[in-house]
Amino acid sequence: MANSNWLLPEYIQDVLPEEAWRIEGMRVSILDLLRCSGYQLVVPPLLEYAESLQINDSHDMDLRTFKLVDQLSGRTLALRADITPQVARIDSHLLNRQGITRLCYVGSVLHTQPAGIMRTRELLQIGAELYGHSGLDSDLEIQRLMLQALDLVGVKEVHLDLGHVALFRALISRSRITKKLEAELSSALQGKNVPALRILVADLSPDVQHALMALPMLYGKVDVIARARNELPDYPEVTAALNELEQTADRLQPLAHSIGIDLAELRGYHYHSGMVFAAFHAGSHDAIALGGRYDDVGKSFGRARPATGFSMDLRQLHGLLGYRSQPKGILAPHSDNDVLNKKISQLREQGHTVIVDYLGKVELRSELGCDRELVMRDGAWHVVDIKK
Repeated sequence: MANSNWLLPEYIQDVLPEEAWRIEGMRVSILDLLRCSGYQLVVPPLLEYAESLQINDSHDMDLRTFKLVDQLSGRTLALRADITPQVARIDSHLLNRQGITRLCYVGSVLHTQPAGIMRTRELLQIGAELYGHSGLDSDLEIQRLMLQALDLVGVKEVHLDLGHVALFRALISRSRITKKLEAELSSALQGKNVPALRILVADLSPDVQHALMALPMLYGKVDVIARARNELPDYPEVTAALNELEQTADRLQPLAHSIGIDLAELRGYHYHSGMVFAAFHAGSHDAIALGGRYDDVGKSFGRARPATGFSMDLRQLHGLLGYRSQPKGILAPHSDNDVLNKKISQLREQGHTVIVDYLGKVELRSELGCDRELVMRDGAWHVVDIKK
């Protein structure tokens, strides 16, 4: 039997030098954007007690989470599948601020199953969260930052999809339904499963029936909002949600290539409480960035706060970018020469990559990735192009 120690588990991949450097550059660029916007960096642990990583008893989150037994305490530990619950915990108990808190993060998350056939189970998640403000302005700030971050790393022509969980919540709040039926309705709407939805709404009041059956059809361009005002009941929460969507679409138009509305979008319904949004790109079957309002997340930690945020996977974003090789380096001979060493130091201080050729074998030079070299001429070291 062949030795397979070098094989990795399915949907787990190494990141090799070219990709790793580009991803690192994307990470630095986005974090710098967030820093300049007032977001403070936090670094939560990869491992926590399992119950700390659950959001409002989310079954989906539970299924995505790897678990193991702690050899010290005997309790169940989990490898995080999302960083949002950890940041909510930090805001609730470690920082404990009363006003607005802006936090950002970047780190690996692990999923038991890949989100798509071309996705990895180890994501490099980067994101931002804003706590302590429940108005539309904070939703807009987060969405602008998400679109700016995508543009900054070179992802262009982004389509922004907007939805609003409050519409569904407003409709079911008028009906006395079980949690089970609520979950089934949410699932049917998310999948736009009209036949299943028709069966599920059979015992609800006529106006709620009509509204729920209308939601799967209310998607498309921004003019969907006008249609929704005619199709949905004139509840205050419904009107407020549609107004927010309309204002958001209008104010974000300059930043997005196109904007769509999907009123049956209930992704993350178990913890989202208001507007939800997703960014799409022609190069990916899946959303490339996700976010929304989740004012109830803090309840799990005993301190609910208004909150909105976004996250994206840097490894997924890298796959959307065209190939661009890293800058080539400068080859330096291996010599214990003080003048040469000083020249190497000067070049590195200027930002150049200088690689010392210890082996000195011409046939192996191409592996070092250099297109220039240091040569001695007229008593001084000069950088010249390597002759091909």
